[in-house]
Amino acid sequence: MQSHASFPDVSQLQLSVRGPVFTPADPGFAAEVAAFNLSTQHQPDVAFGALDAEDVSAAVRWAGERGMPVSVQSTGHGATNAIEGGLLISTRRMLELSIDPVERTARVGAGVRWKAVVELASTFGLMGLCGSTTDVGVVGYTLGGGLPIMGRKYGFASDHVIAFEIVTADGTHRRVTKDENSELFYLLRGGKGNLGIVTAMEFHLFPGTDLFAGGLYFDGEHAPAVLQQFSEWVPSLPQEASASLAFLRLPDMEFIPEPLRGKFVVHLRYAYQGDAAVATQLLEPMRRSAPLMMDGTGPLDSTQLDSIHQDPDQPVPVRERGFLLDRLDGGAKSAILRHFGPGVQSPVLMAEVRLLGGALAKSADGEDTVGARDAAFSFFMAGMAVPPLVELLPVVFDAVRDDLRDASSGGTFVNLHGHFVDAEDRERPWGPTVRERLRKAKAELDPKNMFSFGHVVGLPVIDQTVLLEDVVTAGGDAVLNS
Repeated sequence: MQSHASFPDVSQLQLSVRGPVFTPADPGFAAEVAAFNLSTQHQPDVAFGALDAEDVSAAVRWAGERGMPVSVQSTGHGATNAIEGGLLISTRRMLELSIDPVERTARVGAGVRWKAVVELASTFGLMGLCGSTTDVGVVGYTLGGGLPIMGRKYGFASDHVIAFEIVTADGTHRRVTKDENSELFYLLRGGKGNLGIVTAMEFHLFPGTDLFAGGLYFDGEHAPAVLQQFSEWVPSLPQEASASLAFLRLPDMEFIPEPLRGKFVVHLRYAYQGDAAVATQLLEPMRRSAPLMMDGTGPLDSTQLDSIHQDPDQPVPVRERGFLLDRLDGGAKSAILRHFGPGVQSPVLMAEVRLLGGALAKSADGEDTVGARDAAFSFFMAGMAVPPLVELLPVVFDAVRDDLRDASSGGTFVNLHGHFVDAEDRERPWGPTVRERLRKAKAELDPKNMFSFGHVVGLPVIDQTVLLEDVVTAGGDAVLNS
């Protein structure tokens, strides 16, 4: 890492922006680069806290003049791989938020978290398509596709974007919509990769009423019966219903509810929008699958969506791995139970099978770069990245993936991909056709590979000067801006 003295012209950046600039020698540097995932320790040469799009443009131009790579982070929830060197732009101070209740739309700055959107939208009886936790950033989540709680009814969050505002590698700030720069609009919705920095986004909202949701908890000894019933139950669910099944080995810590503390449990996560009587009836097969430890389902306000999955709300050190499944057949169920069933000692804190399909299976505009359209399930694992578990997790992750290979689609969903191990792995969320389009855009818009951190495709090997006629501009948060 280079010291403050290595950048005699850092004062030029300070003079050209309104937000704070930090080098490793400065107080506040560690806090500025800190990620929600405590196992990821970023080490950029310079950190900058942008206040607005003009700040971002100035910082990108400053870095470009010096040949410095640029990364971006908002909340740091997706910080699976550490940043080394270059300029890290933090967007967490960019908190613009407005809602048009008549048009049912929202506009957010790059630092806005879903919690702020959910709370403001609820005052108008509306909701945004947030995922399992409202603590993540709206922009980074959506650039990766965004898998909502109510995704089977409405689709991916990226399906409902109206416009992006972005800063490209030359420091230019531009607007991208379906009609203006249509190729970039296509690439940004699920493409994630760093073609620029999204500074603001506009998107549609939806009715936030008539929600019935929550969780059922079963003792882990009943995992085989619950998993069997789950596999028989989900094919019949209407698209108004979303569900996932998690195998949890919960720590003996105070933030865990007393009946669950230190236990191995199976957690059914469930959400339905519509008539409560229908929601209750649909859930009955799972209620009967095994004796219940806790039933936390019922009518739910849109501001209580975090209670369904109960993801951690405080920074934690984790390692994660995810991939997609085509089916949940007998072989897949056996493999899951071998690794996460009763009597198994596993370093994995959570293993989740999440139902896809419904509106998630088709793009609202005919095409985008979301890589999970054709899959039936998402499979995701997470463990505490603390000794000695941190050494065991990659081995277990690899073994589980190998054992589920027959049921796997071969792809991943970028927001739930987890730590990537090499260049091939970081591109795995996209198929060959999408990768090629992303590479062409990269060659045109970022030929010096300024945005080289996170999930980003490489430059074309043969002709890096190929022109992309429809591309005038681009944008995209790093995997860290989530």
